[in-house]
Amino acid sequence: MNSNHVKKIGLLIGREWDWPSAFMKTINEQTANITAELVKLGGTNLEESCPYDLIIDRMSHHIPYYRAYVQQAALQGCTIINNPFTWSADNKFLGNSLAYRLGMATPRTVVLPNKYVQKDVVPDSFRNLVYPMDWQGIIDYVGVPAIFKDIHSGGRRAVYRVHSVDELLDRYDETGTRTMILQQIIESDFHVHCFVIGQEKVLPLRYSRENGRYLPETLSESAPLYREITANALKLTQIYGYDINMVEFVIKDNTPYVINSTNPAPVIDLSLMTQEQFDWCVQETVSLAIARTERPLPANPFNLDPLT
Repeated sequence: MNSNHVKKIGLLIGREWDWPSAFMKTINEQTANITAELVKLGGTNLEESCPYDLIIDRMSHHIPYYRAYVQQAALQGCTIINNPFTWSADNKFLGNSLAYRLGMATPRTVVLPNKYVQKDVVPDSFRNLVYPMDWQGIIDYVGVPAIFKDIHSGGRRAVYRVHSVDELLDRYDETGTRTMILQQIIESDFHVHCFVIGQEKVLPLRYSRENGRYLPETLSESAPLYREITANALKLTQIYGYDINMVEFVIKDNTPYVINSTNPAPVIDLSLMTQEQFDWCVQETVSLAIARTERPLPANPFNLDPLT
């Protein structure tokens, strides 16, 4: 950990630049005792100390080495946003199961066996797996058209619409080792994405699929729908303990359906949102990072004293 008076925030990012550059500029200009920079890695050994007091991780879900690094940094007492141990266990089926158990409206969803597994297995390894699969029963439960998508990936990667058992099987045969879910399509009036920062602040934005960006108009804070959406987004985020999260809803007949309970690295970019919406995300993440750097929450994953 950094023992100097000046505390350090590190960012783990991918190709995004609007939010990281604005975040680092604001931190470095606004605070005298905290600096922000990009984390630089080139192989990490067991004895290597983490120079950061806090790391905002927006890329380790794509790069396993980054995930290993932030887990080791957490052992040393570095605050990681978001918790890499929780994030490693997270998936879309778990999120929908949680929302369902909490009484929130959710699409009908089925998680499917892997087409292949990257393990040394034999036929007897699959004694618990029913064969042949009741594909027609699965389709009958979910309904068609349905969304067929990866249980882990965000965005629109590995996402397909299927309209029949034959089409589902064709797509299933292409999945390789990915774990897939089949989900009911809610023909929605509109989408709402709720950005939740610090497990307290919520910004619900209407998303236009046609334009691929957020609409400038916001929901009225006095509307019952606004209160229900923000309350559900907060509850889901607080259960996970994520400090940065995005919960995705579709609205049908004035009922909000949770279609994604978690997105621990939501895109914050001027190509998607207005300047006002972007500035809100920057300022709230800056305030969060400063608060967590100056007053870290107790979050050591194995109840160990921070290693120094």
